[in-house]
Amino acid sequence: MKLILVESPTKARTLLKYLGSDYRVEATMGHIRDLPKSALGVDVEHDFTPNYVIPRDKKKRVSELQDLAKQAETVILASDPDREGEAIAWHMAEILQGKTESRKQKKTTVRPPSSVLRHSFQRITFHEITESAIKHALEHPGEIDMRLVDAQQARRILDRLVGYKLSPLLWRKLSRKWLSAGRVQSVTVRLIVEREREIEKFQKQPYFTIEGTFKGDTLQGGEEIHAILLSHDGKKYEEVIKYELFDGIYTSSKTSIVKDVDAQTIIADFEKPFVVSSVEKKEVKRFPPAPFTTSTLQQDAGRRLYFSAKRTMQVAQKLYEEGLITYHRTDSVNLSEKFLTESREYIGHEYGAAYLPDAPRTFQTKSKVAQEAHEAIRPTEVHRTVGELHAIADLNHDHMRLYELIWKRALASQVKEAVFDATTILITSKNAYIFQTQGSVVKFDGFLKVMGKENGETIVPPVSEGETLDLKNATPVAHETAPPPRYTEATLVKTLEEKDIGRPSTYAPTISTIIERQYVKKEEKKLVPTELGGLVNDFLVSYFPEVMSLPFTAKMEARLDAIANGEATWGPVVNEFYCPFSEALSHALERAETIKLKVEDLDEKCPECQHTLVLRTGRYGKFVACSNFPTCKYTRQYGEKIDMNCPKCGSPIVVKRSKRGKTFYGCSNYPTCTFAAWKKEDIK
Repeated sequence: MKLILVESPTKARTLLKYLGSDYRVEATMGHIRDLPKSALGVDVEHDFTPNYVIPRDKKKRVSELQDLAKQAETVILASDPDREGEAIAWHMAEILQGKTESRKQKKTTVRPPSSVLRHSFQRITFHEITESAIKHALEHPGEIDMRLVDAQQARRILDRLVGYKLSPLLWRKLSRKWLSAGRVQSVTVRLIVEREREIEKFQKQPYFTIEGTFKGDTLQGGEEIHAILLSHDGKKYEEVIKYELFDGIYTSSKTSIVKDVDAQTIIADFEKPFVVSSVEKKEVKRFPPAPFTTSTLQQDAGRRLYFSAKRTMQVAQKLYEEGLITYHRTDSVNLSEKFLTESREYIGHEYGAAYLPDAPRTFQTKSKVAQEAHEAIRPTEVHRTVGELHAIADLNHDHMRLYELIWKRALASQVKEAVFDATTILITSKNAYIFQTQGSVVKFDGFLKVMGKENGETIVPPVSEGETLDLKNATPVAHETAPPPRYTEATLVKTLEEKDIGRPSTYAPTISTIIERQYVKKEEKKLVPTELGGLVNDFLVSYFPEVMSLPFTAKMEARLDAIANGEATWGPVVNEFYCPFSEALSHALERAETIKLKVEDLDEKCPECQHTLVLRTGRYGKFVACSNFPTCKYTRQYGEKIDMNCPKCGSPIVVKRSKRGKTFYGCSNYPTCTFAAWKKEDIK
C-alpha cells in the first residue's frame, strides 16, 4: 500500500478518483503540529528554537496516521504547493518518524532534506487536482524544500513573538484581556485609522461645472449634444489637487469656478455663434486583464460579487479541492502551455477565428517575489463551463459565481483586444469659450465577448467641423471636492499588496481578525476604525514606531522571501527583528500609562441599583452596564436603533453583532422576542 497524506477530506476524495486500489489517501484534518496555544513556545535564549506540540484534539488522528504509515511501503506527502504546505509536509514527516514534539536545542541547525526524510517518504506537489497533474507528480517525486519550511517557520515565530509579547502589554495598559496585536494585523489597522483621520480633517471645497446642451441643423430626431465647459482663452477651468496621505498620494480635481455667481457671470458672457471647432476620431484598443492571482481574485470578487476576502478564499479552496481550479494561493500570472492550447481551440470553436490573437498572450508578473513555477488561478478544464457544475452536489450558488468569474477571466486573457471608436468634440463660442464632449462606440468587442461589458456606450451624435450649433441652455452644477475614500476589503487588499504588507494568503485572516477584535467595523461595505482601534493604534505607534511603519513591515517580508530563496537563514532574520523589538517592549512596560476607554453615560437608571447606566466596549462590541460595577454587575446587550419595527412584536429593531463579529438586525425586546434578520430586506 502507498499512503498519500493531504490536508482535507475533500482533497482526499478528489485524489482518489484518479488513483488505483494500491493507493490510500488520508487527510490530516489541517495542521497536526504547531506552537502551543497556552505558552510562547519559542526559546528566545537559544536561537529562537520553536517548541512544537501536537494539539490535544489531533492526537487521536496522529495515532491513526502513524499506524497507517507503519503498514505502508511508501508515504507520500501531498500537502499544498506553498510555504505553509511545505511546512505541513515537514511536520508530517517528523511526526511519522516518532518526533511528536520538538526538543529545545542549544544550537539550531538547518538539516538538509535528506536527513529529514527516510527512503520510504516522498514529497509531491501539484497546482491542480487533475488526473494528468497527479500522475506527473507521482512519477516525479521530490523532497521537502527546507528553505520554504524555514521561511514559514520564521514567519510563524515572528508573528508569535509579536502577538504573545505585545498582547499582554495591551491587556495591562488598556485593561482589556481579549485584545491582540500582530506584526501585519496592527499595521493593517493603522492604514484604516490613518485613512479615517485623513477623511475627518479633509476640508471640502465647493466648485461648479457648467453643462451646456446644444442643438444643430444636422442633428436628427431631437438629438442633442451635452458638453462640459472646458476652458476660456486657452486657460482650463479644471485644477488637479494632490494630497499626501499616509499610504501615498491622493489626487482630486475641481474647477476654478467656486461660486454660483461666478458661474452665472460666465454664462452671461457667452457670445454666439457656437461652432464645432474640432471632431477628433481615433481607434482605441483595450487589452484583456491578466488571469487572477490571489490578490486580484479577492479584489474582483469583492467588487463584483460583494464577497469578503475570507469568503472568497473559502469558496476558492472548495473549488480547488474539487479539482475545478488551479491552486488559489499564487502571485503568478503564468498560464500552462496546455491551457493556452486548449483555450485557443475553445475560443476558435465557440467565438470564431476573428477572436484569436496571432499568438498566445503572456503577462508580466508584477510581484517581486512571485514563484514563476506556479500558475495563475484558472479552470482546470476550459471546456467545463459553469453550467456543468450543477452536477457536483457539494457546490452552492457562491461556488458557481466565483468559478464563472475565474473561468471568464482566464479565458478572456487569451482573446483579442476590444476596439473602440473614440470621439472627442470641441465646441467654441465667438469669444473663445470651449465646451467638450466625449463618447465611444464598440467597434469590435474582442475579450468583452467573454467577460461582458461593464458600462454602457456613450455615443455622441454625428457633427462636422465648422458646423454651427445653438446653445439651448447652460446650467451651473454644484460640486464639492471629495475626501479620500474609506477602504473596502478590495481596496485594502490592493494597498496591502502594493505596499508589500503581508502575503496574499494572509490578507483574508488579517481582515477577519481586526473585525473580530472590534478594531474595525463595516459600514455599508466600508471599513471604519472603532474608538478601540484608534486607541490601540495610537498606543502601538507611540511605543513601537518601527514595527508599525510600512517600510519596516515590507522589509521584513523581503527578508522572509530571502529565506525562501536560500539567501538568508531564519535565525539571524528573527534576531535582527527581536532585539530592537524587545528593547521597545521593556520601555513600554516601564513608561506607558494605563489608557481608559471613554464611557458614555446613558439617560437611564440601572433596574437593579438605580445608578446610571453606561455604554461600554467589550470583546463582542458595545454593551450596556451599570456604572456601579463591580458592586452591581447588571449588563445587557446594546443595539443601535434603526427606523424599523419588529414584524413580530412591534418593538424597535436594533443593529447587533454576533460573537464572530457579524452584523445582524434583532428585536430590542430580546429575549422576550427572538426575531433576527441578516438583511434589512428580510424585515417586513
